[in-house]
Amino acid sequence: MNSCFTISLCLCFFCFIKISSTEAAPEYLYHDCPNTTLFTPNSTYQSNLHTLLSSLSSAATNSTNGFANATTGQNPPDWAYGLFLCRGDLDATTCSECVATGKQDILRRCPNQQVSVIWYTECMLRYSSKSIFSVMELEPSAILYNTGKVTDSTRFMHLLGESLTNATARASVGGPGKKVAVVEVNFTSFQKLYALVQCTPDLSASDCSTCLQFGIGNVAPGKQGGRVLTPSCNVRYEIYPFYNTSALPAPAPPPPAPVTGPKGKSNKSTVIIVAVTIAVGVGVVLLFLAWCFRRRKATKTYEGAQGDQSGVNAKSLQYDLATIQAATNNFSHQNKLGGGGFGEVFQGRLPNGQRIAVKRLSQSSRQHAEEFKREVILVAELQHRNLVRLLGFCLEGEEKLLVYEFVPNKNLNYFLFDPQKSRQLDWSRRYKIICGITRGMLYLHEGSQLRIIHRDLKSSNILLDSEMNPKISDFSMARIFGVDQTHANTNKIVGTCGYMSPEYAMHGQFSVKSDVYSFGVLLLELISGKKNSFFYQLNGAEDLASYVWKNWRDGTPLEVLDPAIGDSYPRNEVLRCLHIGLLCVQEGPFDRPSMANIVVMLSNHSFTLALPQQPAFFLRSRTKRPINELESDQSTSRSMALSTEAISITEVYPLSTVM
Repeated sequence: MNSCFTISLCLCFFCFIKISSTEAAPEYLYHDCPNTTLFTPNSTYQSNLHTLLSSLSSAATNSTNGFANATTGQNPPDWAYGLFLCRGDLDATTCSECVATGKQDILRRCPNQQVSVIWYTECMLRYSSKSIFSVMELEPSAILYNTGKVTDSTRFMHLLGESLTNATARASVGGPGKKVAVVEVNFTSFQKLYALVQCTPDLSASDCSTCLQFGIGNVAPGKQGGRVLTPSCNVRYEIYPFYNTSALPAPAPPPPAPVTGPKGKSNKSTVIIVAVTIAVGVGVVLLFLAWCFRRRKATKTYEGAQGDQSGVNAKSLQYDLATIQAATNNFSHQNKLGGGGFGEVFQGRLPNGQRIAVKRLSQSSRQHAEEFKREVILVAELQHRNLVRLLGFCLEGEEKLLVYEFVPNKNLNYFLFDPQKSRQLDWSRRYKIICGITRGMLYLHEGSQLRIIHRDLKSSNILLDSEMNPKISDFSMARIFGVDQTHANTNKIVGTCGYMSPEYAMHGQFSVKSDVYSFGVLLLELISGKKNSFFYQLNGAEDLASYVWKNWRDGTPLEVLDPAIGDSYPRNEVLRCLHIGLLCVQEGPFDRPSMANIVVMLSNHSFTLALPQQPAFFLRSRTKRPINELESDQSTSRSMALSTEAISITEVYPLSTVM
């Protein structure tokens, strides 16, 4: 009996040691290295990176708030930037162990990468060759979830949404050195919901809130638990406690019940009213101060991006003409991919074997060299899996060349409107393309330091990589806004007829909602398999949006579905995408959702959509003469009918035309 007890005790002790050692090891979740920027082995950047990771690992041992950032290097092209964020309830020892593991693990999983991020349950570690400090980034992102389902999905998701929104409001404000909050609420009499949201503390309150809202919009519906990971924030919920409550700010108490009582209690009611009024007043003041701080910071960021430091950055992006000529066989006709009003596009291969697409701008371009460099640098800063990567430029003599990554599967236009090739686009693949375009546009509008308005979003500007992932291309007509700028006017209308919003086409007014309109047309094209111009070719009196609207209004929405999709598709998902498309092409800009709203609409099917109204409708001129870039006549273009003589349109044939 004693020997059995001893054996049992030993086994228990062994199990305890085993469990303890397992718990001490950080739990790996996910990593991302985009494989678009590589450093040379034994280079200065590699040396700086190793120094950076060691510095972060050392900082974690003494960190009081579970966060630190650092920079190493002497010259900008070789600078390495990095940061880590540990879960808000962890002590310095656990945080340090996680960062130390990440320091080794990230180099093993992402060898020779200039940009990488790795997530564990306990921490996140990332580095880049460009500054990542105080910058809200939503991509790359990862969505993980518990496969167990809840009994009452609708009620659970409603409770979860309220809880995460509550936590977001508190985390955004943040405590000393931390932006983290938890929520604990009863789901059933036997089951609780636990949630934790956290941002890197270098974010502004507004950026933290935006990031967490993105996370909330991407939680998996109906699951017992899940997490959304981004470089700037994370969201997690479970039906069991997964954090140390005592090490975190206390969860918010439930709202007090409404106070009702007899007239004799009026004095108590007055006290409550006064208290609420003071609280609201303080809140308004704090919001105003936060807005002022954000506006000041945004202005500095924008001015910094436009400053005189561009010469240094330009040097790191510049290719010499001889290299490009060799890569393209001196711009040979065999390497030509396409061409249009802004120049021609050639494929090529660099000495290291990397395939590239070179856009050779026409020599009639009036853009000055310094202006050209500044725009190139700003576009090169954009890094997202759903954007075509600009690798650099060449500016020698009369030559102005843009060097892009090569995307092998041509463009969406090539597949979508071909009777045979469109069969390769089943619904799951189209939905993947829709979601990818949405994420890319959200990044342009809200995910980078500046707000980018594309102004020419269409099917031929969506390239497809080897796995048919979409990449938004051609920023030749994009406009750059400061983060607080919402709209602008122009006297020169550029874009593609049929994709332009009415306020832009008729009045020269453009904003992020102009891009949303173009996205809506593109979404309807993806569902119907028909070009927007298809209806104009038939009778000149109706466009795609009107065609979809009529079927939606008449209760036959699936009549617009592309037959090439076949019979295997989720009906509710298709209908929801049609619904979103119609909301995007509403006539009034304020009636259209933002790209952030669209991400939530696509990812969270419990999110209620507004009812669409009849979309914007235009009568088009039947003239078939070529449309060139002309100065718009503002007085003429204010008429209700859109005429090609009344506006100026540049039909661009980008690098995606035949790639």
